[in-house]
Amino acid sequence: MEIRSKVALITGASSGIGAATARMLAAEGVKVGLAARRTERLEEIKNEIIAIGGEAITIQMDVTDMNSVQEGTNKLVQAYGTVDFLINNAGVMYLSEVENLRIDEWQLMVDINIKGVLNATAAVLPLMTRQHSGHIVNISSYAGKKLAKGLSVYSATKFAVSAFTEGLRMELGPKYHIRTTVIQPGAVKTELFDLIRDEQFKQEILNSRSGVSFMTPEQLADTILFALKAPEKVNIAELFAVPVDEAW
Repeated sequence: MEIRSKVALITGASSGIGAATARMLAAEGVKVGLAARRTERLEEIKNEIIAIGGEAITIQMDVTDMNSVQEGTNKLVQAYGTVDFLINNAGVMYLSEVENLRIDEWQLMVDINIKGVLNATAAVLPLMTRQHSGHIVNISSYAGKKLAKGLSVYSATKFAVSAFTEGLRMELGPKYHIRTTVIQPGAVKTELFDLIRDEQFKQEILNSRSGVSFMTPEQLADTILFALKAPEKVNIAELFAVPVDEAW
């Protein structure tokens, strides 16, 4: 499918997979809405995109706040007319065993990983249903397929993202020709591991990954691009990507 001149909203675009995807889509001629809370980082990425001849705007967005998401979506539509692609990438990962009762971390994961996806989807869906086209890509995780000790709540949020994406496919594809894809990556070199506050468990996780060749954000961005460029009537519903040497 030809994606040049399409318009993409990317949440969590200030770093990692979101930033890499923004650069890659812009290089393909997609007009990009860079959405995140850290606007100073977004400005840097926007300037990089403009320097290579691409088009992008920055959008200060808190995905846990529906008003913020709607205002950001409106800003993108005012700039470029519509939204063709939504990349729901914003997410956090706090790992610890449930008995430690790190309830504030649970709430943050539910608010960002689940509610953030719902909020952004709700903001773009009226546009996509009216134009009878669009593509929603949700970033889940290998933890959205398989559980491990210490990942109970994080996995629960990512299982929810995977289930929601499949429900969208069933409801929106036949009726509105809207495509949906859930990406389930294994170990990726991003800031997610830096967020883990349980230092003992963080070290256990890193030790378990010793010897694993972490994927780069650019490699995951290439996976997203593959799904977006699939033939128009083909829906790449699920992509599971892990390092070749990751055994988990």
